[in-house]
Amino acid sequence: MFTAHGYAAHDQHSHLVPFSFERRAPGINDVVIDILYSGVCHSDLHQARDDWGGSIYPMVPGHEIIGRVTQVGSGVHKFKVGDLAGVGCLVDSCRHCSACDEHLEQYCENGMTVTYNGRERDSGAPTYGGYSDIIVVDEHFVVKVSDKLDLKAVAPLLCAGITTYSPLRHWKVGAGHKVGVIGLGGLGHMGVKFAKAMGASVVMITTSPEKGKDAQRLGADEVLLSTDAEAMQAHANSFDFLLNTIPVSHDVNPYVALLRRDRTMAMVGVLTELDPPPTGVGLILGRKSIAGSAIGGLKETQEMMDFCAEHNIVSDVEMIAIQDINQAYERLVKNDVKYRFVIDMASLKNAA
Repeated sequence: MFTAHGYAAHDQHSHLVPFSFERRAPGINDVVIDILYSGVCHSDLHQARDDWGGSIYPMVPGHEIIGRVTQVGSGVHKFKVGDLAGVGCLVDSCRHCSACDEHLEQYCENGMTVTYNGRERDSGAPTYGGYSDIIVVDEHFVVKVSDKLDLKAVAPLLCAGITTYSPLRHWKVGAGHKVGVIGLGGLGHMGVKFAKAMGASVVMITTSPEKGKDAQRLGADEVLLSTDAEAMQAHANSFDFLLNTIPVSHDVNPYVALLRRDRTMAMVGVLTELDPPPTGVGLILGRKSIAGSAIGGLKETQEMMDFCAEHNIVSDVEMIAIQDINQAYERLVKNDVKYRFVIDMASLKNAA
């Protein structure tokens, strides 16, 4: 066993505080990773505060992990001591269902094992995340990380990155496509970068002129204000794909009207009901689709990491010390970050 040190929430109302806990002894297929950087996802806040129900306390959040391998089991072939490594939202799956057989572990029919706020499949012990100094993970659920990239800005790729990369790849976005990215935040800013690198013409769809300006800095070719009815009408029936990153319930019908016939809007942000609901006529007249997409499997996540190294794509981040995590959560509530907080885990040594 390893004694690990991190920050944990002990109930839905408490701040995160220093916390020591046990990591499992590494097995033959495990790698031990010293954590260098941990991204802060909005879902960390939701789960720490039990917004979705079912939270397991004490909870050590964090599923955007970049670190360096310090130990490998005898059966490990992909990594060696000293390698850079990344861990995302899942650390295990059943490995034998049809989804797992197709490298879609995120859709495991028996339920994926999440990096934190879950339970290990074998022992039933709680899983603890990346707001800590060390983690032990089966090599299958670890990806290689290129040293060509700014490591601190790589961390959010393990969630915000793959959440947007996967649908763009699944719906085969590429040159000649007109792609709309709806909402500019942690997910949306990655969607703009990826769609542009894939060769698409990218339109940022937003309610904010200021965010529109920043989207153009990130690579958007055009900005469409969704509050401008005349502009929305001018773009009707013209998009090949829409990536909807809005994280709260909203009216999707105006966006459906933007799609060309037989095209899709993929939802990656909102987990609750849509209000008002989609109207059937908007879908039927044009054979349009609204779909959902989660993160990617491990094969696709590695593909994304390699794509980022090739195209020099990382997240826009603001660095914080672990001691500032509670203030960062309050700023997340206000959407006061461009576009992702990342914790320098070296600061953990200064924790009181």
